Amino acid sequence: MSTPSTEPLKFAYWVPNVSGGLVVSKIEQRTDWSYEYNVELARLAEESGFEYALSQVRYIASYGAAYQHESTSFSLALLLATQRLKVIAAVHPGLWHPGVLAKWIATADQLSGGRAAVNVVSGWFKDEFTKLGEPWLEHGERYRRSEEFIRYLKEIWTSEHAELHGDFYRLHDFDLKPKPVSGEGRAHPEVFQGGNSVDARGMAGRVSDWYFANGNSPEGVEAQIRDVREVAAVHGRTVRFGVNGFLIARETEAEARAVLREIVDKADREAVAGFGAAVKQAGKSTGDGQGMWQDSGFEDLVQYNDGFRTGLIGTPEQIARRILEYKRRGADLLLLGFLHYLEDVEHFGRHVLPIVRELEAAELERVP
Repeated sequence: MSTPSTEPLKFAYWVPNVSGGLVVSKIEQRTDWSYEYNVELARLAEESGFEYALSQVRYIASYGAAYQHESTSFSLALLLATQRLKVIAAVHPGLWHPGVLAKWIATADQLSGGRAAVNVVSGWFKDEFTKLGEPWLEHGERYRRSEEFIRYLKEIWTSEHAELHGDFYRLHDFDLKPKPVSGEGRAHPEVFQGGNSVDARGMAGRVSDWYFANGNSPEGVEAQIRDVREVAAVHGRTVRFGVNGFLIARETEAEARAVLREIVDKADREAVAGFGAAVKQAGKSTGDGQGMWQDSGFEDLVQYNDGFRTGLIGTPEQIARRILEYKRRGADLLLLGFLHYLEDVEHFGRHVLPIVRELEAAELERVP
């Protein structure tokens, strides 16, 4: 088992900046994708113990998400509406030029006092590229492009004479001014990525600051963490790890599981089937056939990133103990989705997080 961090676990939430909520279901979701709702939510979240928020990236209507706010502009709006929350904007290489994004993030970082971050998404939704007239690369090439994209961002953010000569991107003696906010332990804005394949794990070990794992069992997450750490060690690096989860906390486990059953029973079956076909095709295109969602069943796909599989469903104490199990396996952060965001985020801060902190303190006392 991995050696758990002695640092407190961090928590992030998926920003509902697309319509349809975080489950592909016709169940009532008292969650709204509007700016006003999201500002209220962001302020509540930072008061409820969340350090990060991740703005989703969608460009066209798809799989229950009929409307979408663009991720980088929405992230900046939330940064300017909050005081401490770090907001991660999801972006696609191939749809962004890395120099333009580097400039955008540097400005957002300056305006927010060093709270901007980026999640580099290599891409699973072919239509978003082809309908915009952009090429859809083979899986391994998408990850090679993303790796260069991240190297470019870090080079231009930190060098006064930025140089990069890659297969996809180039820099020639470029000096970005102003640069992002830097300080102790932060040379540049944090760079996150997801993925499940060998390509994704290798890229994370070589260049990313954070690796997001889809929802999975503690053992499954630990295996991914181990692979990324092995690559990172070869390159003299350290990587931190986040795990996706959908959280349903109720007074009894039976109540929480009834909510899950209703979500699945009322799933938008056509949208789930379409989403499943798209993501499984993307996963099959990997060299080893082990891309994201490859072993996801219908119920798993009702939540976009396999959040049900993390098992954060039950009473506050049951959920807190489950969360600690992921920390023991090497997780540094939990990325959470909810059904009714305002109510559920506040409930998490009042009833789940205090138990997590108590359990963390108890474990530290046992460390020799």
